[in-house]
Amino acid sequence: MNRRSFLRQLASVAAVSSLRAPMAFASIPTMKVIRVRAWVPPDLNPLFNQSNIVVTVETDAGITGIGEGGVKDTLYPSAGRLIGKDPQHIEELWQDMNRAFFYPAGRERSDAIGALDLALWDIKGKVLNCPVHELLGGTVRNYCELYNTAGIIPGVTPGMGIRERAHLTIEAGYRAFRFGALDVPANTTFNTSARLGHLRQECEQAREGVGPDGDWVIDFHQRFDLSDAIRGCNEITDLAPFFVEDPVRAEAFQQDLPILRNKVNVPLAAGEEWGNRWDFNRLIENHDIDYLRATLPNVGGITEMKKIAALCETHFVGMVPHFTGPIATAALVNCLSTFSGPVLMEYNYQGRELPYLKQCLDFKDGKLYPNERPGLGVELDYSHLTKLAEFTEPVTARAQTYFRPDGSITNW
Repeated sequence: MNRRSFLRQLASVAAVSSLRAPMAFASIPTMKVIRVRAWVPPDLNPLFNQSNIVVTVETDAGITGIGEGGVKDTLYPSAGRLIGKDPQHIEELWQDMNRAFFYPAGRERSDAIGALDLALWDIKGKVLNCPVHELLGGTVRNYCELYNTAGIIPGVTPGMGIRERAHLTIEAGYRAFRFGALDVPANTTFNTSARLGHLRQECEQAREGVGPDGDWVIDFHQRFDLSDAIRGCNEITDLAPFFVEDPVRAEAFQQDLPILRNKVNVPLAAGEEWGNRWDFNRLIENHDIDYLRATLPNVGGITEMKKIAALCETHFVGMVPHFTGPIATAALVNCLSTFSGPVLMEYNYQGRELPYLKQCLDFKDGKLYPNERPGLGVELDYSHLTKLAEFTEPVTARAQTYFRPDGSITNW
C-alpha cells in the first residue's frame, strides 16, 4: 500500500461513516511499519537521556512518524518489535516493547522506547489529520509557560549578575527565572558548607530581579546531602521561591524527600532523572513533592506520560518537565497542553539555530504555543541529518510475549 491509496481508502471510510448513525464505528485502514531509521543532528547531545537523535518510523502507507531520543543499541530491540506491525495500536506496541524481553526496560531503554512512541503518536495524528493534543482530549491552556536555561535572552551577557539576568528573563516574557544554586566552574571543588553561606545573598538578588510579584526557581542540582538541603531550603523560605529543584540526590529520593517535606516550607520539584511512574508513584501519592520533573522521551513517551499526568492530577501535583531535545519539547507541548494542573516547562531554544527542523516549536515572548499541524507538528530537513542506523527486520530472538485469554499482553 502506498500513501495515495491509503488516503483514498481512509477518505472512503470517512464518507461511509458519515452516512451511519452518530455512534457508528468505522475502522481506519491498516498499515505496516516497514522501516525505522535513526539520524544524527548537527548538534548531537552525547548524553544518553538527553539524546536528540532523530528517529523516523516509516510505513507502507507512505506516512512517516518523527520521534527523538535513544541511541543505536537501545533503539535496536524495540524498533525491531515494530517492524511489520500496525503503528496505530500504540498502547499494545508500547506494552510489547516493554515486556517482550525478559528484563523490563531500564531508564536507557525507556528513553529509546519513548522516542519510538513519539513517532507512533505522530503517525496517528497524521493519519487522522489532527494534532496530537486533539487525540489526547484537546488543550486546556492557551500556551505553556516557561523558564529559560540555555536559550539566548536579549540583553543577557556572559558574567552578568543574577539580579540583572532575572530582570531581563521576566522582561522577555518567561514565567520564572531559574538559576543553579551556588554554581562554580565545572570540574573544580565544591565546598558545600562554604558555598551555603552565599545562598541567601544569591537568592535575594533573584527576588529583587523578578520583583515582588515575579517568580524565581533555584536548582540545587542534587549537590546537597539531606542536612544541607534542609538548611538551604529554610534559609530562603521568606524569599518565596516558586520551587526548589532536585534538592537531594536522586538515589535518595524515596528516603530523603519525605523527610525533607516535613522539615521545610518551600515547594519541592524532583524527577528529571527518573524513569517511569513506578519510580515516583508513592512520592506523588503522599504529596512529598509539589512538582514532577519527569520528561519526554525519558519516561517512555506520550503513552506513559499521559498516565503520569493522571497520577499528578489525582494528587494535585504540578508538572515541570526537564528538557531533552526540540522534537521532544514539541511533543511535551502537545501532551502537557491537555493537563489540567499547573505546568511550567524548561526551555532551551530561544535564539538557537535548528537547521534540520523546518517546523517544530511555536515560541513567542517566553511562551510555547500549541499548533494545529497534524501529529507533533514537526517537519524535518534531511539534508542536515546523518543516518546513524536503519532497522528493517523484526527482532524475535529471545523475545517472548504471553497473552491473557482476552488477548491483552501479560508478562512471560
